[in-house]
Amino acid sequence: MLYKDKVVLITGAANGLGKAASLLFAKEGATVIMVDIDSENGKKNSEDINSLGLHTHFYTCNLAIEKEIANLMATIILNHKTVDVAINNAGIGGILAPTHAYPTSEFEKIMAVNSTGVFLSMKYELEHMVTQKTGVILNVSSAAGMCGMANNVAYTASKHAVIGMTKAAALEYAKHNIRINAICPSFTMTNMVEDLFERIGEGKEILRKNIPMKRFAEANEIAEAMVWLCSEKNTFMTGTAVPIDGGFLAT
Repeated sequence: MLYKDKVVLITGAANGLGKAASLLFAKEGATVIMVDIDSENGKKNSEDINSLGLHTHFYTCNLAIEKEIANLMATIILNHKTVDVAINNAGIGGILAPTHAYPTSEFEKIMAVNSTGVFLSMKYELEHMVTQKTGVILNVSSAAGMCGMANNVAYTASKHAVIGMTKAAALEYAKHNIRINAICPSFTMTNMVEDLFERIGEGKEILRKNIPMKRFAEANEIAEAMVWLCSEKNTFMTGTAVPIDGGFLAT
């Protein structure tokens, strides 16, 4: 029970990695605050986890809107008193197009969720954590945050930004006993990645062959790493971006 009596906030909890992480953290004793703009799936996932005798609460929030995040954090603190761990996982993919043809509106939309959303989430999480003089934040970047991803300039830029923000904030808040790290998964079998695979057709197998382990990750594999990274078993790591990629970035 690594998280007994702890409150863990997870954004993007309605599907994929956020859904898998919510279950694992709840199994480790946490009260999990599940957040997503997708209220239908989010509420269902929360109810499914609670039916196992575990503890979650679901809140709807558009993480690209500062007022909604500010209100969310105020409500969480009012109802649950604290946030011990915050996992900023919410993100979207985007269209595939060369940079010169990439629509500006699409670029702005991706950045608003994947980059500004992480900044705003950290802003209000840290505001609370500084007062309690402790906390852990884990931002979900991507292997695309550590290398290029052709025909997806917005997603690549947004995930590079997550790593930059992680490092900057880690330097600022280490003195407050707050650890801030990022993880960089490669292709993980979630709805977003499966949608990508449908669009690229035979390109899926090319991607698989470029991963030394010759397979894609399962959401639960990434979630298990998240549980360890945020726990009291890992107390001297901050400002780090951790690849979880089957060796993809080592090639």
